[in-house]
Formats: sequence, C-alpha cells, structure tokens
Amino acid sequence: MNHATTGTPDVTDAPASAAPASDAGLGHVHFLGLAGVGVSAVARLMAADGVPISGTDAKELPVLEEFRRGGAAVHVGYRAQNLAAAEAQLGHPITAVIASSIAAEGNPEYDEAVRRGLPVLHRSQGLAALMRTRRAVAVAGTHGKTTTSSMATVLLEQAGLSPTFAVGANVAGLGVNAATGTGEWFIAEADESDGSLLNYAPEVGVVTNVEADHLDHYGTAEAVEQVFVDFTERITDGGALIICTDDAGARALLAKVAEPLASRGVSITSYGTGEDADLQLSSITREGGTVREGAEEARLRLAVPGVHNQLNALAAIAVGRQAGLSLATSVEAISHFQGTSRRFELRGEVSGVRVYDDYAHHPTEVAAVLQAARASLGGDQGQVHVIFQPHLFSRTAAFAADFGTALTAADTVAVLEIYPAREEPIEGVTAALLGHPVRGTAEAVAEVASAARPGDLIMTLGAGDVTALGADILDALTARR
Repeated sequence: MNHATTGTPDVTDAPASAAPASDAGLGHVHFLGLAGVGVSAVARLMAADGVPISGTDAKELPVLEEFRRGGAAVHVGYRAQNLAAAEAQLGHPITAVIASSIAAEGNPEYDEAVRRGLPVLHRSQGLAALMRTRRAVAVAGTHGKTTTSSMATVLLEQAGLSPTFAVGANVAGLGVNAATGTGEWFIAEADESDGSLLNYAPEVGVVTNVEADHLDHYGTAEAVEQVFVDFTERITDGGALIICTDDAGARALLAKVAEPLASRGVSITSYGTGEDADLQLSSITREGGTVREGAEEARLRLAVPGVHNQLNALAAIAVGRQAGLSLATSVEAISHFQGTSRRFELRGEVSGVRVYDDYAHHPTEVAAVLQAARASLGGDQGQVHVIFQPHLFSRTAAFAADFGTALTAADTVAVLEIYPAREEPIEGVTAALLGHPVRGTAEAVAEVASAARPGDLIMTLGAGDVTALGADILDALTARR
C-alpha cells in the first residue's frame, strides 16, 4: 500500500534550527515541571547540546538530583524569585522558558516569565526545535506510543544507528527517557492529549491507533479523529506514514488521508494481522509470530507479552525499514527490547506471586494488558488480581461502563478512588460507577496479598499514584509468608 500530498505544512511556533540547540539562540533555558517525563526529556537533550538549563518542580524527585549533578540550577516549589536565583547560580540570563502542560497562568514562575517578556514554549515546541536537527520519526496514537517509540529506539540502537530519542518512560537497557545519539535519526513520542503532536513536522509519522480519549480537551470523538488527520498533514513532503490497519480508527483515518498524502509523495506502510497489510504478522504465539513483507519473512520473538506489543513491534520494524535496515536485521534487533517503566513492569516476586505495574488508564489499554497478563500465566494456571485506579473524573464519566467490562478479565478487582490529576470533581462521578468494589489503598493491598497464591499475578493499573503500591504489596506478601 505504497501511496504517495501539495502544499507545505504550517510552521509551528517552535524555534527552527538545523544546528544544535546551543547554537539556536536559546541561551539559558528554564524548565517548569522539570521532573515530568516530557519536560525532563527535552531538558536532557538540551543539556547534552550544551544549553545552560535550570528548572523547578513541585516536589523532590530522583531526576532532579541527576540534573543538579549535571550542573543545572534546580529548585523545588514554584516561586517567582527562582528565575533570578537560577540566573545568579549559572551566570547566564534566562532567554526562554519551557513549560509542561500543567504550568500556566497562576504559576508564579510562569507569571514572572510573562512579566519579563520571555518566550514561554510548550515542551513539545522545545522538542520540535531539537527534532529539526535530524531525520525525525514521530510516534502518535491513542495507545502504545511509549512502547512503540521505545521499541524503535532500541531497534535502531541495536542495529548500530545510534538514534537520538525522547519517549514517555525510561527505556529498559538504556536507563533514561531521552538521550542524544550520534546518528541521523530522532525518535520522539507525539502526545495527542493536548494537541501538541501538531507542533512536529516529522519525516516519518507513525499512527498506532485512533480512539476517543482526552474528551476533557477535545469534547467529541470527531475532534480526536481530526487531530490525527491534521498530524498526517504535518509529515514532510516525500516522507512516510506507518499505520496499523488492525485498528478500526486507524483504518478510517487511512481512508481519509491516503489520497492527499500520495499527492505529496508521502509513502504509506500499513501493518497488522490482515492479509492486506504491507507488514503482516501471522502464526502468532505467546512469544511472537512470523513477520512477512512481500516475499520476505522473519520470525519475531519478543520478551514482552501481548498481541498489542507484537503489533507495536511491527510499527518499530517498519521504522527500521524506513531507516534502510533489512527485514531480518530489524526483526532480530527488536528481540533485544526488554520493556519500559510502567508498561507491564515487574516490580518483584514473593513466594511465586509476581507483582506488575502498568500505566493503563483507558478501557482498551486495560483490556490489552489483562489479556497479556492472562497469556503470561500460560493457560488456565494461576489467577490475575488487580488494583485499578481511575484517572480523571472526565475519563471516568465517559468510560465507566467500558472500564467495568474490561476489568472483568481479572479474577479479583479492587478499585481505588479517582485520581484527579488536573481536574476538579464532577458531581455524581465516583469510582463506584465502574461496578467493582471500591477500596482504600491499605485495604486493597491487604486483599490482593491475601487472595494471591503461588503462580498468581498481581497488577496495579492506572496513570496515578497507584504505581507506588507495588512495594506495599511485596511487603504484605512477605509478611504473609
């Protein structure tokens, strides 16, 4: 399905440069939300390019100490005077501020930057400036972005292409969420949650799937679908779109954009399990399957479970093919992928009970990770016990019934109260809407530890602070033993 669009993509507000960030006129850059996974990735890359950096976060986290050791001026707790203090420490005036999505008017450092007349960029705009120095791959989609961009990074790294990367979690084996490589490729995760994926103009765009989410930002499913149409328009002339045709939303997107992309010389590589896919996965087993491209085929073996991850691997393999690697080389290189933090991440094992943590916070993600959990047990042996924390009142209101259905794939379920993140409560919206028992954290930990038997699996699921319960569960299992 190699299709080839007129016109030039809109120019973003991000500073354009084909040189290192230190030569892009950015000077001393101050980061708001420095410990956040997206902002810290940009900060790491700019620091590696020789840009003096400083920043603030609301609380002390390990990554802040890493930045301090690298010479950054770091503060905990937002105060207007932190900007002057950072300038005094580094000996350079701040010339730009890069902020996370939650740092806005009312944040004292944001307000001080505006008062000074400093340019305030979204983290995606800072990343876009860095991406322009290399051949950019932007990985988008409602689900699977972090895993797919991490897989593509590991694949190119294993193949000796030394990519620069910025993804949404620490990559196992690499230990960080971003690093500057010596090669020409740049792999970046493109976030649709706030529309910031439209700040990128990649040579290669990847769409893993398209589904309604982040309705607090978009309002309607149609608006979510449109942002992915707009994303494909950002792919540069003569570039490439890689898209999953197993996903109904992605197939609908492809039908809309194939012709305009072809008119700009943008090639399309589809991937999936269907016979019409350019890159096809068949003969699927728990460990992998057969990857076919035309007359060529190779056997895929993955260390991470789940058909959804096998599809993510196909997308990464397609990126490898765009980078000029053979199918055999790409499939072999992806076998070295060991996972990312908070994606089916093993937290420990006590008395034959494994404890995992996963970021799943949408019904489709919950269903996929529980399917993978069941598959990892190997047949009918063992049970899956889940502590799930809904994320955002608006998402809970929109998908409560779907969450309830997805969670029935577990043998036991304890639901925590909603993690509000950036939202205020919505009247009548509580965790009870999911139709599963609602527990406090201590009660939930005690329940799963008591229910689990050797050979069982316990999972903490959600995008909030449920991730911290892994250690408590392991302690409870140890105490029971």
